[in-house]
Amino acid sequence: MKIKFKPSFLRLYKKLHPALKIEIKEKIDLFKSDPNHSSLKLHPLKGKLKGNFSFSVNYRTRIIFIYEAKNVATLLYVGGHEIYQ
Repeated sequence: MKIKFKPSFLRLYKKLHPALKIEIKEKIDLFKSDPNHSSLKLHPLKGKLKGNFSFSVNYRTRIIFIYEAKNVATLLYVGGHEIYQ
């Protein structure tokens, strides 16, 4: 899986705690190697975010992304549940 990053994702990522950044990087690496790994809890979103997908970093933190092609994902946002609003 090839991963791209939107500027919005990078801006949010830069503001996060260093320990959380490490955890996010580990989950992105897992997503690259095994996008369907059960610990990611990957799922399609509904409502105004329909067409986007989300996976879990931890209990509080999520990453929203889109598939641009079969093996290309663009990460859009990272944060807590407020990113769904």
